[in-house]
Amino acid sequence: MTEGVPGASAAPITVVVTAVGALIGQGIITSLRKVGLTVRVIGVDRNAGGIGPYWCDGFRAKPAVDEGSHEYLDFWMRLIEDEKVDLVLPGLESDVLFFSRNRAAFADLSARIVLNNPALVELAQDKWDFGAELARLGFPVIPARLQGSWAECAAEFGAPLLLKPRRGNGSRGIAVLRDEVDFDYWSRKAKDAFMIQKFIGSDEQEFTVGAFGFGDGTALPPIVFRRTLSVAGNTQYAEVVDHPVLATIVEKMAALFKPVGPTNYQFRMDGETPYLLEINPRFSSSTSLRAAFGYNEAAMAVEWYLHGRKPAPPQITPGRGWRYYEDYVVR
Repeated sequence: MTEGVPGASAAPITVVVTAVGALIGQGIITSLRKVGLTVRVIGVDRNAGGIGPYWCDGFRAKPAVDEGSHEYLDFWMRLIEDEKVDLVLPGLESDVLFFSRNRAAFADLSARIVLNNPALVELAQDKWDFGAELARLGFPVIPARLQGSWAECAAEFGAPLLLKPRRGNGSRGIAVLRDEVDFDYWSRKAKDAFMIQKFIGSDEQEFTVGAFGFGDGTALPPIVFRRTLSVAGNTQYAEVVDHPVLATIVEKMAALFKPVGPTNYQFRMDGETPYLLEINPRFSSSTSLRAAFGYNEAAMAVEWYLHGRKPAPPQITPGRGWRYYEDYVVR
């Protein structure tokens, strides 16, 4: 099945997928395997003993060096040259940051790297700064503050409250604060800078939206999921929905932020008001679920980054999807 990929049976391509030991990297591989491409997948991950290598045609373990070091950059330069890589698909936020901040080093190589708008990549690193930018642009923003006691925050926002790390993705480190005991405990436990937010909406009104951008303020029509999250903060259940309010606000955000490639928007509705929780300017944990309903961001990335062709609007099918555990046994 080619899923709208012209020339899908053309010459084989070699792609590198990072974080193949994690859900996002595995979702990228699954999406690539769904299309009629002759593709050789080289997986990269810290853990050589995980399931990741079994999903790939080749595997390289990341070296045990700091990812800001010359040794780490050399590892990637050698890998791309030795394997004659055509396309790199980063599956982890830290990998996106590494490649984005080292664009100049890879500029003369023949391989293409699936990276978003560098300004958006940097802005999305800090939720407080990103919220300030949303407010400046006139979008609804969840009320928040960086400091204050339980009494001060509760008086301003009401209870419960939400403690959220300024950096990071998914729901990692997020805690619901129902009283002063929760507030004191989670404030002490937080390892990184955090902010306190008003608790808005409900778990039943949380949405994840994918929209592949072209860097000029335009994007493909989005796919919208109503979702529920796993304990790890990834999408566990997704239902394709028609949501004109979210489609409209994503179109407006794309026009201003000018994303390039796979871009994930996470919202929570409070009545009729859409509040953006975060933008992930990269592949997300919903990648494989989107591909299952016709929105194959990995195939789009091959078209756009490697072949320079704008992907056609996908035919999205309705439905619901669940994630579940399955055994993978090697003898």
